[in-house]
Amino acid sequence: MSQTSRIAVVTGAGSGIGRASALALLGAGWSVALAGRRREALEETAGMAGEAAGRALVVPTDVGDPAAVRALFAAVKEKWGRLDFLFNNAGGNTPGVPIEDLAYEDWARVVQVNLTGSFLCAQAAFRMMKEQSPQGGRIVNNGSISAHVPRPDSVAYTSTKHAITGLTKSLALDGRKYDIVSGQIDIGNAATPMTQRMQRGVKQADGRIAVEPVMDVAHVGSTILMMASLPLDANIQFVTIAASKMPWIGRG
Repeated sequence: MSQTSRIAVVTGAGSGIGRASALALLGAGWSVALAGRRREALEETAGMAGEAAGRALVVPTDVGDPAAVRALFAAVKEKWGRLDFLFNNAGGNTPGVPIEDLAYEDWARVVQVNLTGSFLCAQAAFRMMKEQSPQGGRIVNNGSISAHVPRPDSVAYTSTKHAITGLTKSLALDGRKYDIVSGQIDIGNAATPMTQRMQRGVKQADGRIAVEPVMDVAHVGSTILMMASLPLDANIQFVTIAASKMPWIGRG
């Protein structure tokens, strides 16, 4: 298929990493379904694409809701008839609290969005990619540096991001027979609304509060575009992109 006919779904496309990735894909000629909870934010992302906005499809979606996920992929199939790339990016967190103080409801909400939401979208993408002709496609999951090492007081987020690595590996193995490939991007301190606190100071492993370096989120978008653009006989299984001086090499 030509580059201009490639079809992508990006979750969490209304801000931050999802927005930057969707704009990078649209700018390179992809057609992109923008999924996220807030229609206004998704429409804002589409508007930022300029002339490419006509290749954006806004689909308000709660990825933790199986019915909403089914509706998202049905809309993609109806409009374009196939799917070449899914970026499983939507995610959430809780305020940092000690594990003994974490409410069950907060734990369950993070698991539902970060892990179950990624599974539901991957499953729906698998079903489309398996049945379409030509068969196959690519799924990239957003792991985060927290898929490697935790921050203090982050048990729910860290647990789900470690689980994403298992999801990525299972998708990669189970997808081989259908030419469905899967990889993971682990991102550290991209400058987004979610990481504004890094620039004010965040808790370190030794209890100190320290300001951390950040990087332009556009670098994440260009990395997603690189991963998405590979032929299906090549795969970036895992890639880590982070602010060069952020404290994760040697964290703790």
